[in-house]
Amino acid sequence: MSVKIIHVEKELPEYHRETADILPLVEEWLEEKDDRFRRKILKIFEGAGVDKRYSIMSPEEVFTSTSFEDKNNIYIREVKKLGKTVLQNALEKSGWEKNSLDYIITVSCTGIMIPSLDAYLINELELSQNITRLPVTEMGCAAGISGMIYAYNFLKSNPGKRAAVVAVESPTATFQLEDYSMANMVSAAIFGDGAACVLISSDEKDEGPAIIAEEMYHFFDATHLMGFHLSNQGLQMILDETVPATISNHFPEIIHPFLEKNDSSIEQVQHLIFHPGGKKIVQTVSDLFGTLGKNIDDTREVLRLYGNMSSVTVLYVLERFLKQSIPKGDQGLMLSFGPGFSAQRILIQW
Repeated sequence: MSVKIIHVEKELPEYHRETADILPLVEEWLEEKDDRFRRKILKIFEGAGVDKRYSIMSPEEVFTSTSFEDKNNIYIREVKKLGKTVLQNALEKSGWEKNSLDYIITVSCTGIMIPSLDAYLINELELSQNITRLPVTEMGCAAGISGMIYAYNFLKSNPGKRAAVVAVESPTATFQLEDYSMANMVSAAIFGDGAACVLISSDEKDEGPAIIAEEMYHFFDATHLMGFHLSNQGLQMILDETVPATISNHFPEIIHPFLEKNDSSIEQVQHLIFHPGGKKIVQTVSDLFGTLGKNIDDTREVLRLYGNMSSVTVLYVLERFLKQSIPKGDQGLMLSFGPGFSAQRILIQW
């Protein structure tokens, strides 16, 4: 019995802008700051490696001062729409009946809603009343892979079952208009909104690349590196500048032991499915993999086209690989980083 990735579906919100079109809004936002600071922030936006990003609200609305409640209400409304559409489309394109799902995992960290998204999807799409649900809310950018890991472990123990991982994120709903910290500036420059759904199965009739192994790697004494601070104004970004160096320092321990214990090696991995956390992190990992004769071109391209959509983004990279004609037996390594600080890894084989 094997657990296989069957399909990845994408869904984007209606609003979108080229980065060049956002710069005037950034200038207006920072008009009371000194010229040197303003030029520095504009350079961050221009050099972020993001050509375009999508959002659940218009860019003008993003840069409008509103309450945490107002922004979160928009998040709830739009997340329900995106989640329903992306799951419905995934099921239809895979030929799966709605009541054939045994497990649903919803992933989001950029807003607060109780009941969680999965409860609404069960009602809206009339999924099985016996479906097992799991909301993943506090794993940040790593959670796309985290959700797949949880689905894999459920399916590995339950042959003939099906799972959906639905990730919906809106980092723009967390943007802090009164926060002029570098963390807020960098996050505003790299983040965008989006949704994705991954269908995974332990039913032998379903076909797709198999998940060979999974594992999480946790960094000690690193909880300060990444996350959100819940303030009266909303979710305030925490993003330490030492994240790329931390990843680089731990890289050998993250990659090689995991592959070795699963009878593989970096030489045997042909495809790298890496979460594009931001330009600096992408370059750091690109340099590290480059010394091993590998590239993460698809990761860089997803960042360029959509920005960092938190947990959703690595699933967009995975979708690009599933569309390719990849030889049987090839291996792929999925990798993402998130609050904790932690690295999430999945080894797959076509």
